[in-house]
Amino acid sequence: MNYSTQMDAAKRGIITREMEIVSKKENMDVNKLKELIASGQVVIPANKNHTSLNPEAVGKGLRTKINVNLGISRDCPDVDVELKKASKAIEMKAEAIMDLSSFGKTEEFRRKLIKMSSAMIGTVPIYDAVGFYDKELKDITEGEFLNVIEKHAKDGVDFMTIHAGINRETVDIFKRNKRTMNIVSRGGSLMYAWMELNHKENPFYEYYDKILDICEKYDVTISLGDACRPGCVSDATDAVQIKELIVLGELTKKAWSKNVQVIIEGPGHMNLNEIQANMMLEKKLCFNAPFYVLGPLVTDIAPGYDHITSAIGGAIAASYGADFLCYVTPAEHLRLPTLDDMKEGIIASKIAAHAADIAKGVPGAIEWDNKMAEARQKLDWEKTFELSIDPEKARRYRKESTPECSDSCTMCGKMCSVRNMNRVMKGKDVNILRKDD
Repeated sequence: MNYSTQMDAAKRGIITREMEIVSKKENMDVNKLKELIASGQVVIPANKNHTSLNPEAVGKGLRTKINVNLGISRDCPDVDVELKKASKAIEMKAEAIMDLSSFGKTEEFRRKLIKMSSAMIGTVPIYDAVGFYDKELKDITEGEFLNVIEKHAKDGVDFMTIHAGINRETVDIFKRNKRTMNIVSRGGSLMYAWMELNHKENPFYEYYDKILDICEKYDVTISLGDACRPGCVSDATDAVQIKELIVLGELTKKAWSKNVQVIIEGPGHMNLNEIQANMMLEKKLCFNAPFYVLGPLVTDIAPGYDHITSAIGGAIAASYGADFLCYVTPAEHLRLPTLDDMKEGIIASKIAAHAADIAKGVPGAIEWDNKMAEARQKLDWEKTFELSIDPEKARRYRKESTPECSDSCTMCGKMCSVRNMNRVMKGKDVNILRKDD
């Protein structure tokens, strides 16, 4: 049977190849998965033209997924460097890569990335429009914005960030409610500037139906961008953020009516004690659509360590319902990330995602920790390395500081609690000062 999108297939009762693959990965009955996709609570971003894709799903009852941002810019236009980062991200099993390219050979980079990537690929078309047309922002027409969206879709992009929620009403709310950081979303600020310079409605909002037609044609999942996300903790959960979220909920229902899959993007910077409420608001106002969060970063004072502030917020957010974490690197707010920055960001996000999966009771999550506990109890160092989220670092740390006794480490030596409990419980002597084992 023919179907236009994964959601269309699910509504018709058709089980696609992608659904079968995901159901095995997630240990979820394929019919349950199909029902969740039909209701919009789960998405499988899988563009018909992305032939190298190993499909993943995002949403209710599934493992929390992570996304890696990369791409070329005016200051760092080297395509090969960014492709190396992409290869490393895929090797580290990131489920998604977003190409945020904004200058230079963006088309060349995007096509190479899609061809090589088994991970799902996302883009932000508004970033590409200025460079692609080589025109100032003000001079780009509504039709040209839509043409870039179709170009990305045709190339095989699986999901696209579309800043459609910042319409004239949202802008009025923003103007009446002063913020410390104004609009920090790059795409949101570009669209706000275009609207103000041209005195027009947001074309992504005004021509949303045409965008949905493009998405349905290629089965592109629309990721409704949070143009008004807070850029510091003092701006969190304010009037403009909530107004935009209400608009995104309305746009979600419109997309579902055309069988287009939807992800909702969310904050941002946010106090720890506001995260749970924000997750509830998104699920309520956007009808349980999958939630994709940047962080949230729980404090603003840690440049160079924002992979940590993000992981703290991400773990809490995912434990309360967020489904998809956008990684943050130590270079956030400072510069384009290096390969090492990217690796640290991936590890931090994977830790946050896994911690949340344990809290949510995702099938199989706690088993990994149980196996690690067994290896540590047995002082089986090799097994410990194998089970580590970053085996390379674990091995290096142990090698850099060799203990007197091979079954301990240089932190405790013969005072190692695990070592001594194992000995005592086997009826052996505990020898801390003697040289013999």
